[in-house]
Amino acid sequence: MYTINLGASFLFLHFMNTRKKCWKLKKEQFPLPLLLLVINKVMSIVENYHGDESDDDKEKKEILQRMECFNRIFVVASSFVQLYYEKYILKQPCMDSKQTGETWIREVLDGHESRCMINFRMSKMVFTSLLRVLETRYNLQTSRNISSTEMLGIFLYILGTSAKVSQCRERFQRSGSTISRHFAIVLEKVSRMATDLIAPEDPFFSSIHEQIRNDSRYMPHFKDCIGAIDGTHIAAILPPNEQVPYIGRKGIPTQNVMAVCDFNMCFTFVMAGWEGSTHDTRIFLDAIRDPKYKFPHPPNGKYYLVNSGYPQMKDYLGPYRGQRYHLPDFRRGRPVFGKEEIFNHSHSSLRSVIERIFGVLKKKMGHFKGYAKL
Repeated sequence: MYTINLGASFLFLHFMNTRKKCWKLKKEQFPLPLLLLVINKVMSIVENYHGDESDDDKEKKEILQRMECFNRIFVVASSFVQLYYEKYILKQPCMDSKQTGETWIREVLDGHESRCMINFRMSKMVFTSLLRVLETRYNLQTSRNISSTEMLGIFLYILGTSAKVSQCRERFQRSGSTISRHFAIVLEKVSRMATDLIAPEDPFFSSIHEQIRNDSRYMPHFKDCIGAIDGTHIAAILPPNEQVPYIGRKGIPTQNVMAVCDFNMCFTFVMAGWEGSTHDTRIFLDAIRDPKYKFPHPPNGKYYLVNSGYPQMKDYLGPYRGQRYHLPDFRRGRPVFGKEEIFNHSHSSLRSVIERIFGVLKKKMGHFKGYAKL
């Protein structure tokens, strides 16, 4: 009746033999103070037991009661040890695949060109060149446990396939915190690179683009046009208590992103981060007035094309208001009539380059595929 549980005793002794390993684990993983309190209680009972061996029957009865209490406390303590042992010492590894993330990326880069396009949305040559630029110019470094190649692979895989962190954990055999941390590292390097690369090829806009020069609809009326400006909404994932300012006319949380492009379909300026409920005019005025954004202002005599959502001002040419403007309106209705509609039709046709580049961006990167119509 009062025999100490042998299985519990074995677990307790095994735990004590492996205690050096156990103490290295985080304190919050197991209530060690509680276990120590139980052990101290057990020790005090044992000491009392040895000191009372020669007492009379009354004291012997008290000893038996204490032994019963000791047995119960020991069983409880052993149960704690068993749970601790099974949860933190006998754990089965989660990331146990033989194909690590580094191995998989090397396999993709050494394989068919289409595999790199599917997973990273770029060719193998572009992947290698981008990696070299990030390493040499923006200090992307291999860490003790993960290479710069795998860091870039994680970053591009998430953007290109819209993969969740849980999917990346399985794909790269890494923990969720490792995936998130290194995604943020590469994002910071790429953001720095973007400030250097997203700029006009010719800051003086000294020549007329061939798309304008070779098209009678635009030449000579738009010969001084150097690009187009517009905004687009990119879906944003935010905590519920921060979503309200980002919910605009789309009905979901978004960022309102303003961009400038040339007629080669290359971005020359991008301003991201504004709430989806912010009006285009506010973002536009903030971009051109604040020097810290380094907006590429047009030289004297040159101008950008803007739509009716932007203010009519010098260097920024908008359409005639109150007239048909969008190309589908001209296709569905009567033929173009009057100088205002002729101008608006040509203006809309030339400015559509910014719509096309937004479409290409959202189609190419999987992270934006679900929002191609925003």
